Amino acid sequence: MKKINLACIIDDDSTHVYITKRFLDLTGVVESILICHDGKDAFDKLKAIIVNGDKLPELILLDLNMPVWDGWQFLDAFKTIPTEQKITIYILTSSNNEEDIEKAKKYNMDSNYIVKPISLKELKNIVLDLD
Repeated sequence: MKKINLACIIDDDSTHVYITKRFLDLTGVVESILICHDGKDAFDKLKAIIVNGDKLPELILLDLNMPVWDGWQFLDAFKTIPTEQKITIYILTSSNNEEDIEKAKKYNMDSNYIVKPISLKELKNIVLDLD
């Protein structure tokens, strides 16, 4: 079974962060978890990782509705970070708004769109499907 060195949760809701972190721990394959509370915080931390020459997260779980930068702003900025590393991003949001789902298609993220709450089984499937 492949180990994931680093996963990143970008979410401002402390309850969902706790649950998602706990579920990632329970998968047994995630070594470290980076927590960011908004898109700008995440972008800054990920840029710093690159500057330091470290590896970016292999998995990012991204909320859409956050203060400072929302998930869409993060995605737009994240596309500007040059990297050869494969990074899988899942939108993990409470929004079942049709506009958000349609917008996810423009980012080619519609198949990686999950409405909260996520179950342990769903998260295990995501983690185990990463290659």
